Amino acid sequence: MTSSFLRKIARSPSAFIGLSLLILLLIIAIFAPWLAPYDPNWQHAAQRLLAPNAEHWLGTDNYGRDILSRLIYGTRPMLGLVGLVALITLPLGLLIGILSGYYGGWTERILMRVTDIVMSMPSLILAFAFVAMLGPGLLNGALALALTAWPAYARQSRSEIQHLRNSDYLAAAEMMGIKGIRLLWGHILPLCLPSAIVRLALNLAVIILAAAGLGFLGLGARPPMAEWGAMIAEGMPVIFDQWWVAAIPGTAILISSLAFNLLGDGLRDVLGDTHE
Repeated sequence: MTSSFLRKIARSPSAFIGLSLLILLLIIAIFAPWLAPYDPNWQHAAQRLLAPNAEHWLGTDNYGRDILSRLIYGTRPMLGLVGLVALITLPLGLLIGILSGYYGGWTERILMRVTDIVMSMPSLILAFAFVAMLGPGLLNGALALALTAWPAYARQSRSEIQHLRNSDYLAAAEMMGIKGIRLLWGHILPLCLPSAIVRLALNLAVIILAAAGLGFLGLGARPPMAEWGAMIAEGMPVIFDQWWVAAIPGTAILISSLAFNLLGDGLRDVLGDTHE
């Protein structure tokens, strides 16, 4: 099963390129101390706003810090935040959606009304409000984004379960004595998981942009930690003269978002074939 899945990934250009870029980002994040040529927080006032050169390949920022080093270290908070959002969003959304779709009745009404209330609010503004209340920080930013992203997974899984609730497949499982948690975990969850994973991969590109927005406004990772959104904010005052200070982290955000978009697009076909 695993080898067949990997072969399908390799045959899908979108999935292969997206997964390759994501693996590259993970390698950069893990080996950042060995890949970065300088300390990302080391300031040198005499070398501030240098253009890309042989010593600083991507130039320096307003404080004389090496942009390449900060870009490399910036993969860590970005991937950390994305991972935290995924770990919170997917299980919470699937749990609420599966319980609503399978049990119906008052369970469905209460859970879906809560879902509708969260979905009716602008997600990015709601995330900003959460961070403003909880305070800036990587963990608070991930929590804020996760608390606004789960309703889409809940509604999707609930819709799928409603179509499966009276199916012969579940009826046969119940006739064999499989009920309750065993039925939800072993039979219903695997049916909802492929489409939820595809949605997650596509949504993580949006999460990266939202996380960069939090960093741009000073609500993400706390300084002096290298974070791509904060790097763009630092480069905005000099964007017309020293454009690389803001353009380089912006390009990194673009590539990261593209990686998740390509991966999600490819997984849509790969998991669809596997599911069939």
